[in-house]
Amino acid sequence: MSTVQTLRTFLFYLLLASSSFFWCTLSVFVAPFLPFRARYRFVVQNWCRCATWLAKVVVGINYEIKGLENIPDKPCVILAKHQSTWETFFLCGYFEPLSQVVKRELLYVPFFGWAMAMLKPIAIDRSNPKAALKQLAKLGHKRLGQGAWVLVFPEGTRIPPGQIGKFSRGGASLAVNANLPVLPIAHNAGEFWPKQGWRKTPGTVQVIIGPPMYAEGTGPRAIAELNDRAFAWVSQAQRDIGSLDAQNQPLETQEPA
Repeated sequence: MSTVQTLRTFLFYLLLASSSFFWCTLSVFVAPFLPFRARYRFVVQNWCRCATWLAKVVVGINYEIKGLENIPDKPCVILAKHQSTWETFFLCGYFEPLSQVVKRELLYVPFFGWAMAMLKPIAIDRSNPKAALKQLAKLGHKRLGQGAWVLVFPEGTRIPPGQIGKFSRGGASLAVNANLPVLPIAHNAGEFWPKQGWRKTPGTVQVIIGPPMYAEGTGPRAIAELNDRAFAWVSQAQRDIGSLDAQNQPLETQEPA
Protein backbone atom coordinates (compact mmCIF):
# COMPACT_ATOMS: atom_id res chain seq x y z
CA MET A 1 0.00 0.00 0.00
CA SER A 2 1.38 3.40 -0.99
CA THR A 3 2.25 6.08 1.54
CA VAL A 4 -0.62 8.26 0.29
CA GLN A 5 -3.13 5.43 0.68
CA THR A 6 -1.74 4.65 4.13
CA LEU A 7 -2.32 8.25 5.20
CA ARG A 8 -5.80 8.21 3.71
CA THR A 9 -6.63 5.01 5.58
CA PHE A 10 -5.37 6.51 8.84
CA LEU A 11 -7.50 9.62 8.22
CA PHE A 12 -10.50 7.44 7.42
CA TYR A 13 -10.28 5.54 10.70
CA LEU A 14 -9.73 8.75 12.63
CA LEU A 15 -12.85 10.34 11.13
CA LEU A 16 -14.88 7.15 11.49
CA ALA A 17 -13.97 6.72 15.16
CA SER A 18 -14.60 10.38 15.93
CA SER A 19 -17.98 10.39 14.22
CA SER A 20 -18.92 7.12 15.93
CA PHE A 21 -18.15 8.47 19.40
CA PHE A 22 -19.95 11.75 18.72
CA TRP A 23 -23.00 10.13 17.14
CA CYS A 24 -23.39 7.35 19.72
CA THR A 25 -23.05 9.82 22.59
CA LEU A 26 -25.61 12.15 21.05
CA SER A 27 -27.95 9.25 20.32
CA VAL A 28 -27.99 8.06 23.92
CA PHE A 29 -29.57 11.38 24.93
CA VAL A 30 -31.77 12.04 21.87
CA ALA A 31 -32.94 8.65 20.58
CA PRO A 32 -35.06 7.62 23.61
CA PHE A 33 -37.49 10.43 22.79
CA LEU A 34 -37.98 9.36 19.16
CA PRO A 35 -40.32 6.69 17.75
CA PHE A 36 -38.55 3.60 16.47
CA ARG A 37 -38.43 4.46 12.75
CA ALA A 38 -37.21 8.01 13.38
CA ARG A 39 -34.77 6.65 15.96
CA TYR A 40 -33.35 4.23 13.41
CA ARG A 41 -32.90 6.97 10.83
CA PHE A 42 -31.25 9.25 13.37
CA VAL A 43 -28.93 6.73 15.02
CA VAL A 44 -28.12 4.18 12.33
CA GLN A 45 -29.07 5.24 8.83
CA ASN A 46 -27.43 8.65 8.88
CA TRP A 47 -24.21 7.42 10.49
CA CYS A 48 -23.90 4.32 8.27
CA ARG A 49 -24.39 6.47 5.18
CA CYS A 50 -21.71 8.76 6.57
CA ALA A 51 -19.39 5.75 6.95
CA THR A 52 -19.86 4.61 3.34
CA TRP A 53 -19.43 8.22 2.20
CA LEU A 54 -16.16 8.50 4.14
CA ALA A 55 -14.99 5.23 2.58
CA LYS A 56 -15.73 6.69 -0.85
CA VAL A 57 -14.17 10.13 -0.54
CA VAL A 58 -11.25 9.32 1.78
CA VAL A 59 -10.02 5.86 0.72
CA GLY A 60 -11.71 5.56 -2.69
CA ILE A 61 -14.17 2.70 -2.06
CA ASN A 62 -17.14 3.42 -4.31
CA TYR A 63 -20.06 1.09 -5.10
CA GLU A 64 -22.53 0.14 -7.83
CA ILE A 65 -25.88 -1.57 -7.23
CA LYS A 66 -27.69 -3.91 -9.60
CA GLY A 67 -31.14 -5.35 -9.00
CA LEU A 68 -32.85 -2.50 -7.16
CA GLU A 69 -36.05 -3.49 -8.95
CA ASN A 70 -35.97 -6.78 -7.01
CA ILE A 71 -36.49 -5.15 -3.62
CA PRO A 72 -40.04 -6.00 -2.44
CA ASP A 73 -42.37 -3.35 -1.06
CA LYS A 74 -42.75 -5.19 2.23
CA PRO A 75 -39.75 -5.87 4.51
CA CYS A 76 -38.47 -9.44 4.55
CA VAL A 77 -35.38 -11.46 5.50
CA ILE A 78 -32.15 -10.36 3.83
CA LEU A 79 -29.57 -13.11 3.27
CA ALA A 80 -26.32 -11.34 2.43
CA LYS A 81 -22.79 -12.48 1.63
CA HIS A 82 -20.37 -11.54 4.41
CA GLN A 83 -16.83 -10.48 3.52
CA SER A 84 -16.10 -7.29 5.44
CA THR A 85 -17.48 -4.48 7.58
CA TRP A 86 -18.40 -2.39 4.54
CA GLU A 87 -21.59 -4.32 3.71
CA THR A 88 -22.84 -3.90 7.27
CA PHE A 89 -22.58 -0.13 6.93
CA PHE A 90 -24.11 -0.19 3.45
CA LEU A 91 -27.07 -2.46 4.20
CA CYS A 92 -27.92 -0.71 7.47
CA GLY A 93 -27.84 2.61 5.68
CA TYR A 94 -29.88 1.49 2.67
CA PHE A 95 -32.70 -0.55 4.25
CA GLU A 96 -34.75 1.03 7.01
CA PRO A 97 -35.69 0.18 9.59
CA LEU A 98 -33.43 -2.86 9.76
CA SER A 99 -32.84 -5.28 12.62
CA GLN A 100 -29.52 -7.07 12.54
CA VAL A 101 -28.29 -10.21 14.26
CA VAL A 102 -25.48 -9.16 16.63
CA LYS A 103 -23.43 -10.67 19.41
CA ARG A 104 -25.06 -9.99 22.78
CA GLU A 105 -21.74 -8.78 24.20
CA LEU A 106 -21.78 -5.73 21.90
CA LEU A 107 -24.70 -4.26 23.83
CA TYR A 108 -22.47 -3.89 26.89
CA VAL A 109 -19.97 -1.57 25.17
CA PRO A 110 -20.35 1.97 26.64
CA PHE A 111 -22.20 4.43 24.38
CA PHE A 112 -21.92 2.27 21.23
CA GLY A 113 -23.71 -0.67 22.81
CA TRP A 114 -26.18 1.52 24.61
CA ALA A 115 -27.13 3.24 21.37
CA MET A 116 -27.40 -0.12 19.57
CA ALA A 117 -29.68 -1.52 22.27
CA MET A 118 -32.29 1.14 21.48
CA LEU A 119 -32.52 -0.07 17.87
CA LYS A 120 -34.10 -3.45 18.58
CA PRO A 121 -31.26 -5.69 17.35
CA ILE A 122 -31.49 -9.46 17.52
CA ALA A 123 -28.86 -10.01 20.19
CA ILE A 124 -27.82 -13.65 20.44
CA ASP A 125 -25.46 -15.72 22.55
CA ARG A 126 -23.08 -17.19 19.97
CA SER A 127 -21.55 -19.52 22.55
CA ASN A 128 -24.85 -21.42 22.66
CA PRO A 129 -25.94 -22.22 19.07
CA LYS A 130 -29.24 -23.86 20.00
CA ALA A 131 -30.28 -20.93 22.18
CA ALA A 132 -29.11 -18.51 19.48
CA LEU A 133 -31.38 -20.12 16.88
CA LYS A 134 -34.34 -19.85 19.25
CA GLN A 135 -33.54 -16.19 19.86
CA LEU A 136 -33.30 -15.53 16.13
CA ALA A 137 -36.65 -17.26 15.52
CA LYS A 138 -38.45 -15.43 18.33
CA LEU A 139 -37.01 -11.93 17.97
CA GLY A 140 -36.73 -12.10 14.18
CA HIS A 141 -40.42 -12.96 13.84
CA LYS A 142 -41.27 -10.10 16.20
CA ARG A 143 -39.16 -7.58 14.25
CA LEU A 144 -40.70 -8.63 10.93
CA GLY A 145 -44.13 -8.16 12.47
CA GLN A 146 -43.09 -4.65 13.49
CA GLY A 147 -42.28 -3.80 9.88
CA ALA A 148 -38.49 -4.08 10.02
CA TRP A 149 -36.14 -5.78 7.60
CA VAL A 150 -34.12 -8.54 9.23
CA LEU A 151 -30.51 -8.83 8.10
CA VAL A 152 -28.92 -12.26 8.41
CA PHE A 153 -25.41 -13.19 7.31
CA PRO A 154 -26.05 -16.91 6.83
CA GLU A 155 -22.33 -17.74 6.73
CA GLY A 156 -22.18 -16.48 10.32
CA THR A 157 -18.75 -14.89 9.95
CA ARG A 158 -16.75 -12.95 7.38
CA ILE A 159 -15.36 -15.16 4.62
CA PRO A 160 -12.51 -13.85 2.39
CA PRO A 161 -13.11 -13.25 -1.34
CA GLY A 162 -12.80 -16.37 -3.44
CA GLN A 163 -14.53 -18.50 -0.80
CA ILE A 164 -18.02 -19.00 0.57
CA GLY A 165 -19.24 -20.42 3.86
CA LYS A 166 -22.00 -22.93 4.37
CA PHE A 167 -25.37 -21.20 4.85
CA SER A 168 -27.09 -21.73 8.17
CA ARG A 169 -30.84 -22.31 7.83
CA GLY A 170 -31.80 -19.75 10.50
CA GLY A 171 -32.68 -16.98 8.05
CA ALA A 172 -34.59 -19.28 5.70
CA SER A 173 -36.48 -20.75 8.65
CA LEU A 174 -37.42 -17.29 9.84
CA ALA A 175 -38.75 -16.34 6.40
CA VAL A 176 -40.76 -19.55 5.99
CA ASN A 177 -42.36 -19.26 9.42
CA ALA A 178 -43.28 -15.61 8.73
CA ASN A 179 -44.58 -16.49 5.23
CA LEU A 180 -42.17 -13.98 3.72
CA PRO A 181 -39.44 -14.26 1.08
CA VAL A 182 -35.69 -14.09 1.49
CA LEU A 183 -33.81 -11.42 -0.45
CA PRO A 184 -30.35 -12.69 -1.48
CA ILE A 185 -27.52 -10.18 -1.85
CA ALA A 186 -24.04 -10.75 -3.27
CA HIS A 187 -21.04 -8.38 -3.37
CA ASN A 188 -17.26 -8.22 -3.44
CA ALA A 189 -16.57 -5.68 -0.67
CA GLY A 190 -13.85 -7.85 0.84
CA GLU A 191 -11.60 -7.16 -2.14
CA PHE A 192 -11.32 -3.51 -1.06
CA TRP A 193 -12.06 -3.73 2.67
CA PRO A 194 -10.45 -7.01 3.81
CA LYS A 195 -11.49 -9.00 6.85
CA GLN A 196 -7.98 -8.95 8.30
CA GLY A 197 -5.86 -5.87 8.92
CA TRP A 198 -6.64 -2.22 8.40
CA ARG A 199 -5.65 -1.93 4.72
CA LYS A 200 -8.17 -0.30 2.35
CA THR A 201 -7.86 -0.51 -1.44
CA PRO A 202 -9.58 1.93 -3.85
CA GLY A 203 -12.14 0.36 -6.15
CA THR A 204 -15.82 -0.15 -6.83
CA VAL A 205 -17.84 -2.65 -4.82
CA GLN A 206 -20.32 -4.56 -6.97
CA VAL A 207 -23.58 -5.12 -5.07
CA ILE A 208 -26.11 -7.45 -6.68
CA ILE A 209 -29.62 -7.79 -5.24
CA GLY A 210 -31.35 -10.96 -6.33
CA PRO A 211 -35.04 -11.70 -6.82
CA PRO A 212 -37.07 -12.38 -3.66
CA MET A 213 -37.38 -16.11 -3.10
CA TYR A 214 -40.39 -17.80 -1.52
CA ALA A 215 -40.48 -21.26 0.00
CA GLU A 216 -42.37 -23.96 -1.82
CA GLY A 217 -44.43 -25.22 1.08
CA THR A 218 -43.75 -25.31 4.81
CA GLY A 219 -41.75 -27.37 7.24
CA PRO A 220 -38.10 -28.45 7.43
CA ARG A 221 -37.92 -29.66 3.83
CA ALA A 222 -39.19 -26.35 2.46
CA ILE A 223 -36.74 -24.45 4.67
CA ALA A 224 -33.81 -26.55 3.47
CA GLU A 225 -34.83 -26.15 -0.18
CA LEU A 226 -35.19 -22.37 0.14
CA ASN A 227 -31.83 -22.12 1.90
CA ASP A 228 -30.15 -24.20 -0.82
CA ARG A 229 -31.74 -22.06 -3.53
CA ALA A 230 -30.52 -18.84 -1.89
CA PHE A 231 -27.05 -20.34 -1.49
CA ALA A 232 -26.95 -21.36 -5.14
CA TRP A 233 -27.99 -17.88 -6.30
CA VAL A 234 -25.43 -16.09 -4.11
CA SER A 235 -22.70 -18.53 -5.17
CA GLN A 236 -23.40 -17.94 -8.86
CA ALA A 237 -23.61 -14.17 -8.39
CA GLN A 238 -20.26 -14.23 -6.57
CA ARG A 239 -18.74 -16.13 -9.49
CA ASP A 240 -20.23 -13.67 -11.97
CA ILE A 241 -18.42 -10.76 -10.32
CA GLY A 242 -15.19 -12.74 -9.96
CA SER A 243 -15.37 -13.10 -6.18
CA LEU A 244 -15.69 -16.89 -5.91
CA ASP A 245 -13.30 -19.50 -7.25
CA ALA A 246 -14.92 -21.80 -9.79
CA GLN A 247 -14.17 -25.02 -7.89
CA ASN A 248 -14.74 -23.63 -4.41
CA GLN A 249 -16.56 -25.83 -1.91
CA PRO A 250 -18.54 -24.22 0.94
CA LEU A 251 -16.58 -23.85 4.16
CA GLU A 252 -17.96 -25.17 7.41
CA THR A 253 -18.70 -22.27 9.76
CA GLN A 254 -19.41 -22.41 13.46
CA GLU A 255 -21.70 -19.43 13.94
CA PRO A 256 -25.43 -20.09 14.43
CA ALA A 257 -26.99 -17.33 12.30
